[in-house]
Amino acid sequence: MEKTYRVFVVNPGSTSTKVAYFENEKCVVSRSIFHDSSKLMTYETINDQLDYRMFGIRKFLSDSRIDLHGIDAVVGRGGPCYACESGTYEVDDKLIKDTKEVKGHFYHSSMLGVQLAKEIANRYECMCLMVDPPIVDELCDLARVTGVKDTYRRATAHTLNAKATGRVYAKEIGKKYEDLNLIIAHIDGGISITAHDHGRMIDGNDAGGGEGPFTPTRMGSMAVTDVLDYLFDKDPKEVRALCSQRGGLSSWFGTSDSSKIYYEMIRRGDKKAERVWNAMIYQCSKWIAMMSAPLKGKVDAILLTGGLLRIPGVIDTITEDVGWIAPVKAYPGEFEHEAMAYAALRVLRGEEKPKKYTGKPVWTGFDD
Repeated sequence: MEKTYRVFVVNPGSTSTKVAYFENEKCVVSRSIFHDSSKLMTYETINDQLDYRMFGIRKFLSDSRIDLHGIDAVVGRGGPCYACESGTYEVDDKLIKDTKEVKGHFYHSSMLGVQLAKEIANRYECMCLMVDPPIVDELCDLARVTGVKDTYRRATAHTLNAKATGRVYAKEIGKKYEDLNLIIAHIDGGISITAHDHGRMIDGNDAGGGEGPFTPTRMGSMAVTDVLDYLFDKDPKEVRALCSQRGGLSSWFGTSDSSKIYYEMIRRGDKKAERVWNAMIYQCSKWIAMMSAPLKGKVDAILLTGGLLRIPGVIDTITEDVGWIAPVKAYPGEFEHEAMAYAALRVLRGEEKPKKYTGKPVWTGFDD
């Protein structure tokens, strides 16, 4: 009889902490613990949210009557350590330190993932892992260069869910993720839109840096002159907050709760809310179209994923906008929990050896 491995996954995002408990491949229970941006704004830094989010996890465990004694592994969503290769990593002190210190220059709630997981793993004396953090760097050379000397673009995206979605789609059509050219759009509290060339994520918006469509919590791309005009006399912390917590819908309406904005404002006739919402979806379509260029127009499919796809009209609007590029397939929600748990199972079963975090970025610059 096959051994039953028990795995707990922790996945903090910009507006929620998602958790799940697995027994082998079976997800026994999962929960998305929502945090309104107005509450998160009361903490000076994201690291300061650790105890608040841990309280939510403990309450989930208590309410769900889950006892983690004897757990085999805890997996935390990766955060802003130094840019690294795709894969499964052992969480150690160096990884924790570099994540807390934002060595990957990606200030985002995912930095709490390995911290929360390590606290749980220490308490229950089990393996602690990280899978495909958002700073996985597979960018092609031309995607790195900017118009400012010696300043280069970073790779920050929802790598975990994007690659998992690509693998799910590939399996459905009888192929491998590495066989396909895909545009994958993760649309949720954060939005990342990436080009995947035969298994490598070669381009995409710097989602963690505020580039790309504006989102429920992020300001998105703006002309530099407009940014300077608005933010010239602002504290740098306020500027950063607009890139990660206080921008986008939160800036317009004081909340990042998309369901509340849609059902309590738009559906009740609020024209401004409808215009801002439609502009966010419009920008998603525009960035999807942009990602067809790195793939030379040879796109096998456009994959949509993320929580906002559950809002009526989002899938249909984007499909109408970009369906001329390639077939569009939507996966409301995400596959992050499964990707994290299944990676842990491969390690526990001896099918895969976890990588060691090096403490050095995978790309350090051009030779000339």
